[in-house]
Amino acid sequence: MAKKFGLGKGLNQLIPEEEEIITVLNINKIKANKKQPRKYFDEDKLVLLSESIKEHGMIQPIIVQKDGEDYSIIAGERRWRAAKKASLKEVPVIVMDIADSTVLEVSLIENIQRQDLNPIEEASAFKRLIHDFKLTQEDLAKKIGKSRTSIANTMRLIQLDERVQQFLIEESLSEGHGRALLGLESSEDQYLAAQKVIDEGLSVRETERLVTTFHKVKPVARKMKLDPYYKDIEKRLAKNMGTKVLLKPKAKNKGKIEIEYYSMEDLNRLLEYLRLEE
Repeated sequence: MAKKFGLGKGLNQLIPEEEEIITVLNINKIKANKKQPRKYFDEDKLVLLSESIKEHGMIQPIIVQKDGEDYSIIAGERRWRAAKKASLKEVPVIVMDIADSTVLEVSLIENIQRQDLNPIEEASAFKRLIHDFKLTQEDLAKKIGKSRTSIANTMRLIQLDERVQQFLIEESLSEGHGRALLGLESSEDQYLAAQKVIDEGLSVRETERLVTTFHKVKPVARKMKLDPYYKDIEKRLAKNMGTKVLLKPKAKNKGKIEIEYYSMEDLNRLLEYLRLEE
């Protein structure tokens, strides 16, 4: 039997309360929405949520809208992905008919309320809302229940070097670290400082101090990178392993090799390549 369901503060301002009716849909009839502000999904957390869904079922419905013969997700893509991992055939949904201009707002608010967006996704979503729907930062602040200052500070993060943004997405750095690194104008300086922060496990306060003294104690760029011998080794390793590999030479013929991976599947592939699988 269909029942009423409270969407919570914020979403109720965008979605008419009288339409909040739960129904059930075949999971294969549901697809991701391109307007979804969230782009990065932690594989480990998805597995944990999947296990919870297997044991307790899906407690929170997905919000969808009709899209041709199927349905596209307005809010709840993480739950949908986890439900697929749990091999659910059907999932509870709330079917809505809302304007395209509202879809991004609903997705953003739902993710913010659940703290599901990383800082870069949040900053990009703020920028898109302001640009696409001609909002001011004050308008956006009222819609999502954040201060204008907080929105402005978050949006500044997309001025960071793209490599540093990726560190925030992967949670190697926090939003506080990112804000501190904005004190460096050069993208390369931001990247070098970010690497030092990660390598040495610096706190946000320590990062702020590093930024203020950075040009006095600026890390030495990878001089060995110019050496054809090291460049050739990097290229051969990257080609064989199918991922980005960096050699970071240090003094006295020491150094380290940095191997990147982009998902749990990718990590398992590398472990197998290195013959470290269980």
